[in-house]
Amino acid sequence: MQPQHPQPSVELVNGPDFRDGYANSVQLRVSLWDFYLLFGNIQQDSRPGHVAIRSFQGIYLSPQQAKALLNVLQQNVQQYESAFGEIRLEPKGDTNIVQ
Repeated sequence: MQPQHPQPSVELVNGPDFRDGYANSVQLRVSLWDFYLLFGNIQQDSRPGHVAIRSFQGIYLSPQQAKALLNVLQQNVQQYESAFGEIRLEPKGDTNIVQ
């Protein structure tokens, strides 16, 4: 039997380059070694049918961390929907882009 190790105390500290932002666009790129999440904001253009996405942050994740993020997001989306109802995605024909 393995000896039980107590869980370490974890302290979350924001680094000097920490920033907080809102994204309504997330693009995903995958390679053999990592997952790359590119966060941005959708900007409606004055031209009909044209949308610009302004990217502001890219984050690389290991495959293991990407899977851990998937699990945490699934649990939290399920809890959110239990409390507030189903999250509906926009239909594909709409001018909003869901990625």
